[in-house]
Amino acid sequence: MPEVVRILLLADTHLGFDLPVRPRIERRRRGHDFLANYATALQPALDGAVDLVVHGGDVFNRSRVVPSLAYQAFAPLTRVADSGVPVYVVPGNHERGKLPHLRFAQHQRIHIFDRPRTFVTDVRGARVALAGFPSERDEVRTRFTSLLRETSWQVTADVRLLCLHQCVEGATVGPANFTFTTGADVIRGADIPSGFAAVLSGHIHRHQTLTRDLRGRALAAPVLYPGSIERTSFAEVDEEKGYMIVEVVREDGAVRVDWRFRTLPARPLVRHTLSVNAVAEADLEVRLRSLIAEAPADAVLTIRVEGTITDGAARFLSASFLRSLAPATMNVELRPAAWEAEPS
Repeated sequence: MPEVVRILLLADTHLGFDLPVRPRIERRRRGHDFLANYATALQPALDGAVDLVVHGGDVFNRSRVVPSLAYQAFAPLTRVADSGVPVYVVPGNHERGKLPHLRFAQHQRIHIFDRPRTFVTDVRGARVALAGFPSERDEVRTRFTSLLRETSWQVTADVRLLCLHQCVEGATVGPANFTFTTGADVIRGADIPSGFAAVLSGHIHRHQTLTRDLRGRALAAPVLYPGSIERTSFAEVDEEKGYMIVEVVREDGAVRVDWRFRTLPARPLVRHTLSVNAVAEADLEVRLRSLIAEAPADAVLTIRVEGTITDGAARFLSASFLRSLAPATMNVELRPAAWEAEPS
């Protein structure tokens, strides 16, 4: 009979996104969507459907968070650990390589890659080694092999997994399919050594699996990106969001890796441009109502405003007025055309 090690892989949960502690404005907050998807993604572990949980980093949306948010992040992981399933977490770049408030994660089955290291666990008699290190943004391309050496990954094991929060060459992002190639923050595919069954990584928000390097040569191990659990910018407008179930199968002395992507509900992102100079003031409310009606009821709607806003138009182009028109399930935002930042 084949031996199977089942892994739940999630990453880039960005808890705390649009979830201020003391909001100045009462409106629908997207942060609750992230918390809900986080709980859904971890449910297979609580159901006993997997043997290990790996979080590929960016648990939080920023490095400094309030204790209550840290508790909301670590409490579900503690419940998973209490059920007997070990949890492994890679600190991401949003945490600046160090998870906050770890007192809430004090559990013998919760393991943090707080430095280059290797954890070993037993899964039904199979010795599984998980190597990894925290997010490294400075010259990881040149430092990768030395960081890997510091993990002491070449321990005796039946299955070895590499856990990261990094870019590997060939990963793609954005509507234009930008490809990471030779940047200082990009790991060469050829530098991934043989001996690992798979590389489990966060940092890239688009779900994808890399099996070849930029020259088309097969990687020594597949690089699995589950992607983020929700859309964090308009660059992710067409991307499905979710997590992965990874199975490492040992049979007749050989190891193979199978994976499945499981989708999570993601809010539709909608963007419109409104030229106020082309619309009479008396027609602005009708136009705004039309834009809101055209969007899905649960959309994150961004209206980009071009032109000069007169005093008469301003009363229609206020956040409070727009929220009064939109359903309670919708997020609506106005952005002057001069702003260059991505909507959140």
